[in-house]
Amino acid sequence: MKTLIIGANGFTGRRILQSLSRQEIYELTGCSLHEDILPGNNYRFVQADMNNHPAIDRLIAEIRPDVVINGSALSVPDYCESHHEEAYAANVLAVENIARCCERAGSRFIHLSTDFVFDGKKAELYTETDTPAPVNYYGISKYQGEQAVAANCSNYANVRVVVVYGKALPGQHGNILQLVKNRLQAGQEIRVVSDQYRTPTWVQDIADGVEKLMHISQNGIWHICGDECLSIADIAYRVADYFKLDRSLIVPVTTEEMNEATPRPRFSGLSIEKAKRILGYAPHSLEEGMAEMK
Repeated sequence: MKTLIIGANGFTGRRILQSLSRQEIYELTGCSLHEDILPGNNYRFVQADMNNHPAIDRLIAEIRPDVVINGSALSVPDYCESHHEEAYAANVLAVENIARCCERAGSRFIHLSTDFVFDGKKAELYTETDTPAPVNYYGISKYQGEQAVAANCSNYANVRVVVVYGKALPGQHGNILQLVKNRLQAGQEIRVVSDQYRTPTWVQDIADGVEKLMHISQNGIWHICGDECLSIADIAYRVADYFKLDRSLIVPVTTEEMNEATPRPRFSGLSIEKAKRILGYAPHSLEEGMAEMK
């Protein structure tokens, strides 16, 4: 199965590439703006900017992949909030172009999105049928990207993930669990919000869920995340307990006390019942995912 992974140097894109490269049934091409951060033997790697639409057009036309997976995005909410044009280019226009290329090539398009498409006002886990209402520009641009995929590609899956964690490679951005671990190991106090709730996701679970989606033709939205809904403070305490670090250094604060420049949903836990039922998706516990961070 010919597969192109865009954003193959990123935290999630690289894990998908590594996971698929262990299996001989995949003919893999990884694509990223920069050189390969961890060269391997079981795939081809191409440098290309997703914002360079002609370059992406040529790449997809040349490979004619069975599946295109897009793990690339401008994903820092604070940055997106003050750089609307840049966020729109990466999260909407580039995605729309990839979707159109997939349609021409007959490729299935698996696009990674986010829980931040929701406003956080619901009191229970969001399902794939709930209507998005993002509260920041990152969420707005990601929702518009989802819409662009659905409007331009007839074989697609929009995959929403939440607070992705795991072991990062050199050159990759960290994640909140790694940040908490590092700060506590250094004996530094860390302030974390106690009234924002998420369903944290081990990066390998995303790779496994995406692989399952490669082998079905059903269109639509899929929630691929963990099955525990926790506050950010609860997550931090679980990190401290698992790694036997000083939990007294964790200072829980409210959203108002944190005074973040960019609004975030208070509650954006996602239901994975659809993925469990149709894909047989079975995520690992937080502690099982943290084991690789030792």
